[in-house]
Amino acid sequence: MTGRTLLRPADHDLLLRLLRTPTAGPLEAGPEGEPARLWEAQRAYARAAGEFGMRAVHHAPPSAGCLDRPDVPAGVRRAAAVDPGFLDAQPSLVLRLGPALPVASTVMCNVHLDTVAGQEPVGFDGHRFTGRGAVDAKGPAVALLAGVRAAAAAEPSLGRDTAVLVQAVAGEEGGAMGTYGTRPLIEAGYHGRLNLFCEPTGLRYLPRSTASMTARITVDGQDAIDDRPDAGHNATVLLGFLAQHLAAALDGALPDGRVCVAGLHTGHRHNRVHGSGQLLLNLSYARTADGTALEHAVAEALDAGLRAFAERFRPTREFARTAADAPRVTRLTWDKRGLPGLADADPWAEALLAAAGVRRWPADEPAFTCDALWMADRPGTFTAILGPGSLDTHHAHARGEFIDLADLEDFAATVSAVLTAFARHPARSTDRPAARQQGSPA
Repeated sequence: MTGRTLLRPADHDLLLRLLRTPTAGPLEAGPEGEPARLWEAQRAYARAAGEFGMRAVHHAPPSAGCLDRPDVPAGVRRAAAVDPGFLDAQPSLVLRLGPALPVASTVMCNVHLDTVAGQEPVGFDGHRFTGRGAVDAKGPAVALLAGVRAAAAAEPSLGRDTAVLVQAVAGEEGGAMGTYGTRPLIEAGYHGRLNLFCEPTGLRYLPRSTASMTARITVDGQDAIDDRPDAGHNATVLLGFLAQHLAAALDGALPDGRVCVAGLHTGHRHNRVHGSGQLLLNLSYARTADGTALEHAVAEALDAGLRAFAERFRPTREFARTAADAPRVTRLTWDKRGLPGLADADPWAEALLAAAGVRRWPADEPAFTCDALWMADRPGTFTAILGPGSLDTHHAHARGEFIDLADLEDFAATVSAVLTAFARHPARSTDRPAARQQGSPA
């Protein structure tokens, strides 16, 4: 603990209000879920920021054109096609302290107010906050404002010679990947020389963000009655075989990427052969160029898996037809691909963070995916992920999500120290980010 008390009772009340306000996006909650009240949550957040001089410079949903891009996940496009009001219910907020200044004199902090589905009991016992979003990321959002407020009180040039932007966005969860939340704001120019994305990192700054891609393997064959299983295409056996084959073939395909063999579904009935089904793979990668290599690796592994399946099951009685027709009834499509990977490096910015007492995320510890990837390869900027708590130990996305007040106090103090250091030691024209190739590791 820092020994400082930066979060006031009004901040505690704000966090409890945010935790009680459902903000699970439509990709998480689904059509049957409680509608997200992001407008309400963001207005409450903006009012709290306004009490110490921040003002809203943007509060609106994105334009429909933000979805007309090949790297927008298929699930987002499907949801928007079904619901004409999809984007209207997904606004993002930008707050600013100080005048509009050049990027070199601006710090931007991004935090998402949408959550995963599943409301958790909301509470505060004087030491610990519980509820959906406590650590990911409503708790950090409130502590962020406390940190900005403390820095502005300690350093008069903050808000005069240095501007602070806070993005409070939608569309981070549910596989939206920031395509209709963070990305439109970045492309509109709402970023700075230093950019901090508030996600749980144990207060270590992480200058990397993996990207992810989702492969969908579909079998579209013919059903059969259980008395004549040889007459149809057995998608269950085929996809089950491919799931194991791909798990082995792609394991370790990228040293700093991960392969998640995810949902497999064909049917629920026991008295029929299900001829159709789907298998999902989610694959992460650290470098933008690795995404293309991973696409080829998946396609090649699938082809090899189909050949192996044919060889294994061609002599069988029940599965000979499936073996013979497997290449014809199986196809590979991509629900998500083409996203950039962030791997930043900047001696000036990293020295500033170190001087503010912020430790660096260990180079050998894997990164994770978040909206920070949309700052990849933007000249004249440095981006890192920084926040309190841990995705694992604090049960983000799981039952029992929590954040301790002590964690929030430490994060607020860290934000204050970073902003104060930036205001007192602004970047000079010679303090430019180190040259790096697209997606090169930090």
